[in-house]
Amino acid sequence: MMQSRLPYVLTFLITVATGVALLAMGRAGVCPCGYVDVWGTIGTEEANQQFLDWYAPSHLLHGLLFYAALWLAVPRMAIGWRLVIATVVECGWEIVENTDAMIQRYRDTTVSADYVGDSVLNSVSDVVAMWVGFALARFVPVWVSVAVVIGFEVLTALVIRDGLALNILMLLWPLEAVKEWQGG
Repeated sequence: MMQSRLPYVLTFLITVATGVALLAMGRAGVCPCGYVDVWGTIGTEEANQQFLDWYAPSHLLHGLLFYAALWLAVPRMAIGWRLVIATVVECGWEIVENTDAMIQRYRDTTVSADYVGDSVLNSVSDVVAMWVGFALARFVPVWVSVAVVIGFEVLTALVIRDGLALNILMLLWPLEAVKEWQGG
């Protein structure tokens, strides 16, 4: 019985270790604004500092996409071990995303000139959002997963002029026209 729980225990421990690593990197545990809220509003000092923000949908999409990739790559691997792999990738991204170099990259190449990184609370919440997407992909038909990806990409593009695809584009191949559009 313990062996079947092992991947889930490891998933939890990897997430805790990520939070500890982020604290050791100097990331704020919670919003330096002095309070914890459910939602961090884009364009304010608490953006990326609260429990959730407008980038939580992209982390949910990570879960959907990780599930699909791992289902294709290692279909015989137990779901718990696939979740461990997805969590390692997500936690690795949270650490990289919050390095000084990546924060500066966001400032230089995206419309997020005032980006200061995530709080540890927000980063751990992003990992949990990935878990939700991973679980969702496991239990819903593929067409629902595809609809969720398209729906969240359209929603975030309309509301905050950003999203997973735009974020990747602007980090890897920044386009001035996209940056201008994102700036409104």
